[in-house]
Formats: sequence, C-alpha cells, structure tokens
Amino acid sequence: MSAPSRSPLSPHLDFTGRVAIVTGGSRGIGRAIAFGLAHSGAKVVIASRQREACETTAAEIRSSGGEAIGVACHVGDLEQLQELVDETVAEYGQIDLVVNNAANALALPIGSITPDAWQKTQDVNERAALFLVQAALPYLEKSDAAAVLNVVTIGIFTSGRHLALYTAAKSGLMMLTRAMAAELGGRGIRVNALAPGPVDTDMVRNNSAEAQAAMAAATVMKRLAAPEEMVGPALFLLSHAASYVTGSVLVADGGTAFH
Repeated sequence: MSAPSRSPLSPHLDFTGRVAIVTGGSRGIGRAIAFGLAHSGAKVVIASRQREACETTAAEIRSSGGEAIGVACHVGDLEQLQELVDETVAEYGQIDLVVNNAANALALPIGSITPDAWQKTQDVNERAALFLVQAALPYLEKSDAAAVLNVVTIGIFTSGRHLALYTAAKSGLMMLTRAMAAELGGRGIRVNALAPGPVDTDMVRNNSAEAQAAMAAATVMKRLAAPEEMVGPALFLLSHAASYVTGSVLVADGGTAFH
C-alpha cells in the first residue's frame, strides 16, 4: 500500500526560513506560540523583560531541535524596542513575523485610576505594538511572507467591568490592527489579531480561585484554555494558509462571547 499523500495544507504551515519576534515570549501564550513557530521551522527571538527567562526559553527551544535566541526587552521602553529589532537583524539578518503578545494586566476600578497607571498600561499593551512594527517595517517590507499578529483579548467584546485599563488599551490595539492592515497591505504585510478567552497563564492565576472559576464558567466549554490551544489559531494567522486574511480578529475564547 502506498504511503498517504501529504496534506495540501502542510506547505502553507511551514515557517522554514522565516524569522519571528515574539514579545512576552518566555511564558504563557507567548511561550507556546514561540515553541509552535520554532517547531514549524521558524527562527524565533524570545523577548521579555527578564533576560534569564528569555535565555532559558530559547535554550529549551534549541534543545528540542528548534532555533531561537533570547533578547531582554521591556516593550514599554521605545529604545529597547529598537534594540530588539537591531539584535534580531544582527543575529538572523531579517524579520518576517512579529507577534505582539507582551501585556500588562493592571486592573484598577474607575475612580482610582491614576495617570501613571493609565500610561504604563497604554505603553505596554498598545504603544509597544505600534512602535515595534514601525522599527521592524524596513525588514518586513523586504519579506515575501511578512505578517504581524497582535494578541488582544476577548474582554474587548465585553463590558470591560473592572478591567477598563486593560480593555481600553487592547481595544486600541484592535483598531491599530485594522489601521496597520489597511496601510501596510499594499506593501505585502498582513496584520491580524488573536482574541483569547481565559487561558491558564500566570496572568489568570494571579486572580483568586473564585475569579478563575468564574472565568471558566463564563465559557460554554466550562474550562480555561491551555496556552498551547492558542498555537493553532496564531500559526494560522501568521502562515500562508491565511494569505488572504488581513485586518481580522480571530476569537479563540471557548464560547465566552458570541458576536
């Protein structure tokens, strides 16, 4: 009996030869996406604030057969964003994919939000994505497979109660996704967003057990997602399989919000 033929989708999900920057890549959703990209052939740059965490994650990817480096970067610092791009190009010579995943989940009720809290949240959750893409733009324009993925949240489709800081910034990032897609599409750069529901990450585990149970109960699947369950949606949006998809948001929320 002859061997089964290879899926016609397989070449579209092959990232061999591509270089990806993943912010917030040392844990949670970012880490899972970084491993998924590396195991699909990409060279991955792990970026997060803690150098040791970046280097540990990159080493784990390399030990599993992938190719990766770690670059310490506080995405709220514009100079460090440029340094991240410079170090990526110095190591790999190109940038094809940017995953804006780093997030600040600071939560304060309306009435106690300070200007400093507002600025810190905006700088990490929205501004960083714009300025990282701008810094990487000369290299993305040279790529024949350029794609940007902005990780937002299902919270942008809810009331945002108790999460005004976070959801306001992520809503802005959703609008930036559309604007980037519209302005950069003619340069061969696709830009999409992924809106996860409640995922079993450090960010979610920082909440009380009661709050975590409520998040799970709010889904029709009655559970939190594993970080690895975000890999398929993310890789689809970054891949040739989504070659005609741009300016879109893919919701992966276990049925938290129907819209």
